[in-house]
Amino acid sequence: MSGSGPSGASASSESLGYEQARDELIDVVRRLEAGGTTLEESLALWERGEALAKVCRRWLEGARARLDAALEAEG
Repeated sequence: MSGSGPSGASASSESLGYEQARDELIDVVRRLEAGGTTLEESLALWERGEALAKVCRRWLEGARARLDAALEAEG
């Protein structure tokens, strides 16, 4: 695997789309659950997971805001 960080992703968290961030987050969780990593690797995976979760949360909050605005415009 090439790229930066324990996940092998080269894109920054900020530039990821929702599906990309979600898929990478799933991979991070699987790797953490599987174990077999050093403490340092586990901490790096955890930090990457936190960053990915924030990206997903921002995408979902944006989608909710757009949906709310569309529903309000109809009402």
